[in-house]
Amino acid sequence: MAKPDHVFTCQACGAIWPKWTGKCDACGEWNTLVEEAARPVVPGAFAAPVGGSGKKGKGLTFVELAGAAEPPARIATGISELDRVCGGGLVPASAILIGGDPGVGKSTLLLQAAASLARGGASVAYVTGEEAEAQVQERARRLKAADASVSLAAETDLRKILDGLKTMKPDVVVVDSIQTLWADGVEAAPGTVAQVRACAHELVRFAKKSGSVVILVGHVTKDGQIAGPRVVEHLVDAVIYFEGERGLPFRILRAVKNRFGPTDEIGVFEMIEQGLVETPNPSALFLGGAGERPSGAAVFAGVEGSRPVLVEIQALAAPTAYGTPRRAVVGWDSARLAMILAVLETRCGLSFSGRDVYLSVAGGLRITEPAADLAVAAALVSALADTPLPKQCVVFGEVALSGEVRAAGRSDLRLKEAAKLGFTNAFAPPQKKSAGASAVKLKQIGHIAELAAALGATGDG
Repeated sequence: MAKPDHVFTCQACGAIWPKWTGKCDACGEWNTLVEEAARPVVPGAFAAPVGGSGKKGKGLTFVELAGAAEPPARIATGISELDRVCGGGLVPASAILIGGDPGVGKSTLLLQAAASLARGGASVAYVTGEEAEAQVQERARRLKAADASVSLAAETDLRKILDGLKTMKPDVVVVDSIQTLWADGVEAAPGTVAQVRACAHELVRFAKKSGSVVILVGHVTKDGQIAGPRVVEHLVDAVIYFEGERGLPFRILRAVKNRFGPTDEIGVFEMIEQGLVETPNPSALFLGGAGERPSGAAVFAGVEGSRPVLVEIQALAAPTAYGTPRRAVVGWDSARLAMILAVLETRCGLSFSGRDVYLSVAGGLRITEPAADLAVAAALVSALADTPLPKQCVVFGEVALSGEVRAAGRSDLRLKEAAKLGFTNAFAPPQKKSAGASAVKLKQIGHIAELAAALGATGDG
């Protein structure tokens, strides 16, 4: 039986189905199946038949696992926060995917990086499929980057782009964005799964063969994930998200995949009229004012990669006007908040059943570290009891379901950063050895009930 000429591909997850249905059974999304060619022909793709009589190439060569290999060379972008997230700079013959919400500053960051690289002597090509050349030139003048010798082109045809890049042979290529490109051998509209997959494959292949660094810009879905098939994230060497809350000037660059560096580093920027400005001391940025903090506010001493970051966690427990209390979270995991509330109610006798609970991480930073549990609990207990935490106090520690407070890694780094910023007190798990700066007075919290007692919270709610 002959295979069908067309299949239906889910535009949300990339699953392939032989016929159209209203719902994709793989991801559960509705009305996302689009008809596409079953076997798209990609320009320049290898098309020899399996087991055929094509030309015999070189055999597969193996090397010893213990062989000494030189570490990959790095190309410094001139933007230290970007270099930090990439693992010390760009690696030749690598592909990087950068995603973020519309308007967060992806194009601005990459244009500034392209100009900095060009000033450093690198050959840089900037290909835009979303804007006209005049629009990019106008932004470059606003960012004071127009003097850099960056080669600019506005094109969406993949064949023309590859031909131009093979002639130019640049050190770094920026493609903004991958969803706007189209390959003439693929029977699908630009931005569909088939087109994104084919174009990304050819650009990654160009990076590996030519030795150029290819940086791809990707759109994100309403859930914050990079749009298109997940295979694109598997193809590239690094996946970086550019995050930022609307109305706030702070931007976070975070790596979620990096074959040449750590995946827990962050870069912090501030968006101003002249573009993005690096923030070498993000703790001072996220903490805001240095005055006395009200009830419901706790300063969490966190660690992002190798960098300590102090951030304020704010909580509010207000009487509810509805039968079901509301739980609203910004910058933290809502399921984690439900767990902390359950522990406080069960192990400390505190009652949040008649109160709406609001939790927010100030400054637009999103926290995923379990060590923030104790700081969240401190903010909640402080808000419920209407009692502020001690002056100049930081909090960190992981809370178990039993109420036990477990140790957090890199305690010495957290306390040193707190001492540097003038904090003199800390609520932290019991330490096996003396950690941190002597300027910080450490109150060890072994159980969450000890935290409630320290803040004067009683079990009657």
